[in-house]
Amino acid sequence: MKAEGYERRRQELGGWPIEIETYQVGDVFYCTINNVDPGARFARAEASTRDEAEKQALAKAERYLAQTRRHPTT
Repeated sequence: MKAEGYERRRQELGGWPIEIETYQVGDVFYCTINNVDPGARFARAEASTRDEAEKQALAKAERYLAQTRRHPTT
């Protein structure tokens, strides 16, 4: 099977720049979220619709980012 409807976009979530990738394989939509720098994927989801897959992945990403500690730089 071949991936269809591939979309990639950047946005900010909880003060962090993220990149959202969504695509469809067969009847299933997949969504992955990575931080822009260094580009590590940290949340993913699959669902029967694009919106539901993105909603689930964004909820996971928001939960993970809320647990991340930030250290101020001077």
